[in-house]
Formats: sequence, C-alpha cells, structure tokens
Amino acid sequence: MSLLAWVALAGVLVAAISLAMMWRARSESVRLRRRIEDAVMELQNLQLAFSRFAPEALVEEIIATGLPTSGERKEVTVLFADLVGYTPLAERVEPSQLVEILNGCFERLSGAITEHRGHVGTFIGDGILAFFGMLEPNPWQADDAVRAALAMRAALADYNRELEAKGLPTLAVGVGLHRGSGVAALVGSRERKEFTLVGRTINVAARVQGWTRQEQADLLLTEDVKAGLDPRFVLKEVPAAELKGIEGPVRLWAIEGVQAEGTASPAAPPG
Repeated sequence: MSLLAWVALAGVLVAAISLAMMWRARSESVRLRRRIEDAVMELQNLQLAFSRFAPEALVEEIIATGLPTSGERKEVTVLFADLVGYTPLAERVEPSQLVEILNGCFERLSGAITEHRGHVGTFIGDGILAFFGMLEPNPWQADDAVRAALAMRAALADYNRELEAKGLPTLAVGVGLHRGSGVAALVGSRERKEFTLVGRTINVAARVQGWTRQEQADLLLTEDVKAGLDPRFVLKEVPAAELKGIEGPVRLWAIEGVQAEGTASPAAPPG
C-alpha cells in the first residue's frame, strides 16, 4: 500500500474514532440529563409529600438549611377544634362512611384555616390543632384566627347540607381560641417529628374548646385573644370559667360574627 493510501486510511480511522467519541459523549450527556431530570422530579415529589405533613415554609427551610435543632419563642394564637358527638356518630355509621365524613369535614375546616393565614399543626382523632403567627410574625393573628373560626362555622353549615342531602348524619364542632407565648420547634423522636408549640397556650385553648359544651356555644375565645381583636367583631361575654388545670377563673367570649367586612387591614394592635 502506498504512503498516500496509508495517510488516507489513517484519516478515515481518526474520523471514525472522533465520531465514536462524539456519539459516546452525546449518549452520556443524554443519560446524565435524564438522571438529573429524574432526580429533580423525585425531589419535587418528596417536597410535595413532605408538605402534607409540615408547613410549606418549614419544608423550604429544611431543604435549604437542614433540620432546625433549636426552638424559637413566639407569640401565637392557637385554635383547637373538636367534633361534638363524635362517639355516637362513630357507632351509627359504617367505618368507610365514617372516614369519608371525617375527611370531608377536615378538608373544609382546614381549608378555612389556611385561607386565613393559619396552618394546621395536626389532627388529633376527631380534632384539629392550628396555629396563627407561628411561622412568621403576624400582628393581626388574633383577627385571622377569629375569621378562620367564623369561616369554619360557615363551611360546616355548607357541609351539613351536603350530608343531609345524602341522608347522612350532620356534624357540630366546638372551637376554642387562646393567645400566648410558647416555643415553636420540631419535636419528637428520630422516626417522627412534628412542628408544634411547646407551652401552656395549647392546653388553655384545648380547655376553652372543651368549655364550649358547657356554654352550648360553638366558638369561644379568651381575653388574651380579645385584646388584639378588631372592634368590628361581635362578641358576647359568658360567665368566667374554672378550667381544669388552669389557675383562677378565665374570662371567655362567644363569637357571634363581624359587623362589616372591609378590604383594608386594620391597624396593628398595640404590643
């Protein structure tokens, strides 16, 4: 073979090798891009799943900085809601119907909470524990919590009409509201943690909720909540309550409604 032929053959081999390397690099690039796309999709699915169990703002913070290792003291308004007559209801309907009724109720009540800048901390059996002002400072947290309670009342009335139309038992709920300080933190074991408020504020809200049965009122709040409220809310004071585990009588008000809805936010309450 002549030198010219060898040179031509070498040129063809070099071109073939270059083409093969380019093809291989392209294939690796495609595979890498697919792996990245799959990883991004998996992360998005994980974030969506996690957001069902923790506030979205907390999920984003954990993704950015990792699990918080310490708590933060905050002023928070706690809303505690509980179904009235749950035990007789559970005995009257089939388990599948009971779950359907509860899920429909919780969906509507939790929606009213989130629409008013609150977040659901947890579901406790047939109850809901929610917080206002825990994720970020909120000078109107008392207003938001009361508006959420009124929205829950309206949402439950709508839901009861749906249940009645299906021939199912209707529901009643009692809501207790209290405002106070506590430590906001992730609390629990290595296997499971909850973002919650540590302190007596939750306990007082729960006791106030229990007192709704005594007063036959669906929405009750404490003096600490009333102190930060817009004066347009219509309240009715009820006899002071001796709540179990709470020292001294606790002044309570029933929430009757709100006089006139305005689009502008009221001035921030003092303190």
